[in-house]
Amino acid sequence: MPKISVEIPKELLDDLDEHVGDDGKFVNRSDAIRSSIRKTLDLLDEIDARHDRLTEDDE
Repeated sequence: MPKISVEIPKELLDDLDEHVGDDGKFVNRSDAIRSSIRKTLDLLDEIDARHDRLTEDDE
């Protein structure tokens, strides 16, 4: 799996960390960020579908 580097404001990272770990929903930060990216991409696909912008490959 490729690794990337991103800059995240401390406030967002602090909020994210509240959901990571033994008592959180996510095992680690990477898991949380991957889940967020997947959800965002799904939402963008829904928006594109509503505006008839999906190609046959996207469906």
